[in-house]
Amino acid sequence: MSPLDAFWHIANLFAPAWGLAALLAAAIKLAWWREAKPLRWWRLWGWGATGGVAAVVISLAVLGRDGRMAGYALLVLGVALPQWWLLSVRR
Repeated sequence: MSPLDAFWHIANLFAPAWGLAALLAAAIKLAWWREAKPLRWWRLWGWGATGGVAAVVISLAVLGRDGRMAGYALLVLGVALPQWWLLSVRR
């Protein structure tokens, strides 16, 4: 495997976490625009993406492979919890 292939392999592993974090950050900015006004979109996305990447790594370590439903459930929690925490701290 070439270095470029390895890069794309790793990027595709984490792409669902990054995409879900971006969608959820955009939804938060649209739905809770008053509460989320002081939060930058990049900050919401960054915390969600970090939680999602951690969830993917944990699910790989625990479950042994990618693509299991329990791993996707952990991914949703990993993305949503940091963003929920950011909004709850603001109140």
